[in-house]
Amino acid sequence: MYCRIFAIHVLQKGVFVAWVLLFSAGFAEIVFALSLKYNEGFTKLWPSIVTMVSGGCSFYLLVLAIKTLPLGTAYAVWTGMGAVGVAVLGIVLFKESADWYRLLSIALVIAGIIGLKLTDSA
Repeated sequence: MYCRIFAIHVLQKGVFVAWVLLFSAGFAEIVFALSLKYNEGFTKLWPSIVTMVSGGCSFYLLVLAIKTLPLGTAYAVWTGMGAVGVAVLGIVLFKESADWYRLLSIALVIAGIIGLKLTDSA
């Protein structure tokens, strides 16, 4: 409900707002992915609720953002934010490997997103 109110409040304010919606969708995607680790196959109530709400918000905000932004760029930013955010938080929160291959891979994802943004026509 909150993400719908937020989206309605700022909708139709232009490209800047579409980017705000997209980044909000990306952050919700990170919360969604992290909550999957904690809900243990949807056997824990609150992490499962967080998973469902953040996933729904993420998709809804993405749908609103692609009304204005180019689909390829928006989708790449959304998935890239999720991938990079979860990879970095996996290193920080879950002590996953931080070797140079992983860090280089994260950097390449970021470079790809920037490249798509620089070449879009919006």
